[in-house]
Amino acid sequence: MRQLFYLLYISFFRFTSEIYRPYAIITPRIRRFLVRNFVNKAGKKIRIKRNADVGMYIEIGDHSELGTNCIIQSNTFIGNNVIMGPDVKIYTKNHKFDRLDLPIQDQGHTNEKTVIGNDVWLGANVIVLPGVTIGNHVVVAAGAVVTKDIPDYAIVGGIPAKVLKFRK
Repeated sequence: MRQLFYLLYISFFRFTSEIYRPYAIITPRIRRFLVRNFVNKAGKKIRIKRNADVGMYIEIGDHSELGTNCIIQSNTFIGNNVIMGPDVKIYTKNHKFDRLDLPIQDQGHTNEKTVIGNDVWLGANVIVLPGVTIGNHVVVAAGAVVTKDIPDYAIVGGIPAKVLKFRK
């Protein structure tokens, strides 16, 4: 049954309009319903924005939103009260490239859990790489590439993302 909800979501309802469009009163609710029924766990009052590319094996906390055009790969945990701007990408998979005797495409993949804490704001176009843990109450500036774990209360930005200061 999970696969059916996933198929309906990716085939039809992923691309439906946002709530602010007068003709789109019901479509965000349908997106939320479908996602709730194919992910591992979905909290209360989640919001799924238009064209969110969501893996089946993720967890989403209460009052969190998946931004417009985001990519959330499976094996991701998203805490409570997380907001994200458009085009955020949260990755859990990567190519292996250790061996020199094989082309990279033939070396397989890794899959590392990526964790987004509670009360986190991911700005537009943020990229979070596999295996990263973003702490609680963190702000990630637009366009940042998060390559390493981020401590609680940090405000980070840049490529790679660095701590700019801490929330007081």
